[in-house]
Amino acid sequence: MEKRTLEQTKASLTGVGFKHVIPVLSELINAAEEQKLSYREFLNLLVENELTARNEKHRRRNLSGAHFPPNPRTLDEFDTRELESGITSTQLYQLKDLNWIDAHVNILFLGPPGVGKSMLAIGLGLEAINAGYSVCFERMASLVDIIDTARVSRASNFRLKRIRKADLIIIDEIGFTPIKKDQANSFFNLVSEMYEKTSIIFTTNKEIGQWAEVMGDPVLTTALLDRILHHSKCFSLRGESYRIKHPQEELQKP
Repeated sequence: MEKRTLEQTKASLTGVGFKHVIPVLSELINAAEEQKLSYREFLNLLVENELTARNEKHRRRNLSGAHFPPNPRTLDEFDTRELESGITSTQLYQLKDLNWIDAHVNILFLGPPGVGKSMLAIGLGLEAINAGYSVCFERMASLVDIIDTARVSRASNFRLKRIRKADLIIIDEIGFTPIKKDQANSFFNLVSEMYEKTSIIFTTNKEIGQWAEVMGDPVLTTALLDRILHHSKCFSLRGESYRIKHPQEELQKP
C-alpha cells in the first residue's frame, strides 16, 4: 500500500475510533497479502486486533485502579493442601468461574494471620480483572479513612466514587485495628448501599461472633451482618501460617 494511501487509511480508522490498531496496521496488511486473505478475513483480523488492544488497555487500567499491594499473587500460586481445612481445590475452582460476581454474592475469608485470606481475595480480584470486571481493593483501616475524608479530600472523594462503581470490592483485614463508632456507621452505610448491587470480599481474623467488638455496636453489627451474610459464601481457613512455614520465600519477595 502506498504511503499516502496508508496514511489516509490510518486517518479514517482513527476517525471511526479504531486507534489501537494503527501501530500494527502495516504489519496486518503485509500478513493479509502474504496469506492472501479475503476482504472479509482481513476485516475480521483488523477488528479482532482492535478489540484485543482495547481489552488489554481496559485490563491494565482496571489493574492500576484496583490498588492491590505490590507483586500480587495469582490463584495458581495458592495450594489448598497447605491448609488444614477451610477451602478445597474444587471450591476454589468454582470461585474462579466468577458467576458469584454477577449474582452479587459476597465472599468471606476468616482465619488467623498467614493462612492465605488476603492472597485468595487478591487472586480472585486478579481473575475478575482478567475477565473484564472492575475491582477495588482496600484495607479496612484505609477504607474508613477514605470515607471519613471524602468530603474534604479530592483524592478520597475520587477513590470513594470508584469504589462505589466497582463490580467487586475487596475489604481486607477487618478487625486488625479498632474503628470509631462514627466510622462503623459510615462503613455500615457503604455496605448497605452496595447490598445486592455489588459483590464484596471480606477478609478477617475475627469470627462472626466477634465482629461486634470491632464495630463497637452490637445492634449495628447485627444489621451489618444481616446484609453481608444474606447472599454469601463463607470460608473459615485453618492451618499454620504460610510465612512461618516458608520463611525463605517470604524473605525473597521483591
